[in-house]
Amino acid sequence: MGWVGKLIGGLLGYFFTRGPIGALIGAFLGHQLDKKTEEARERLDPASQQKIQAVFFTSTFSIMGHIAKADGRVSENEIAHAENVMTRMGLDAATRKIAIDHFKQGKEANFDFENVMRNFKQVVGRQRNLLQMFLEIQISMAMADGQMAASEQAILRQIGQRLGFASFIIDQLIKMVQATQGFHQYSQQQGSKRAGGQPGYGAPSIGQAYQVLGVSSSDDKATIKKAYKRLMSQHHPDKLVSKGLPESMIKIATEKTQEIKSAYELIEKNRGW
Repeated sequence: MGWVGKLIGGLLGYFFTRGPIGALIGAFLGHQLDKKTEEARERLDPASQQKIQAVFFTSTFSIMGHIAKADGRVSENEIAHAENVMTRMGLDAATRKIAIDHFKQGKEANFDFENVMRNFKQVVGRQRNLLQMFLEIQISMAMADGQMAASEQAILRQIGQRLGFASFIIDQLIKMVQATQGFHQYSQQQGSKRAGGQPGYGAPSIGQAYQVLGVSSSDDKATIKKAYKRLMSQHHPDKLVSKGLPESMIKIATEKTQEIKSAYELIEKNRGW
């Protein structure tokens, strides 16, 4: 986080008003300058954005294929999950073929996992929200069968570590994605019921809602609201796309924010806020 603007602003404010009030006003103005400077620094040029989008897309599907094959065979559920991701992305025939080809590459015995992850991290850099989104997508793949094999969990930990996430953060994200899937499945089911489909999932529990936000039932309102706002900001579709998330994945990011919002609303209702 920037601090130069706050320091200069505070000093100038104090100098011109000879008092602490001026220093506070100057510090505030300096903070706004730091914020604008940081936003400008993070803004990507079109070439860099396109490069990140391409690497994010290809790496997503090749690593998904690698995870699907981790326990020795790719199940029908895992194939269906990969196809569902492609459908939610609205891929045309040509782009869908590219995704399938990379998924198949990831399943190969000679797949170079280390090189793909190294290249991905090098291109995406320190865009932490993008790195987290990538890891969350892979966690969803690992749970496509309804459970996570030890071999799949081991790969997720390797991915997380190579992206710079601490072990406890990886554990937290796994719990979050598991709980979020409950909200996603229920939402899909509601849409299916309206279209004449058959029910299959119960409503998400309050425990799942707390897991989605990464908070505890003993946390106060301020803590829970802060966690909610942080997650909404991290998964904001426009922000992610501006940092290099492929535009075809905007629906996935939008669904994620809707699930986070549903979890927070369930907690609000449960607590009578």
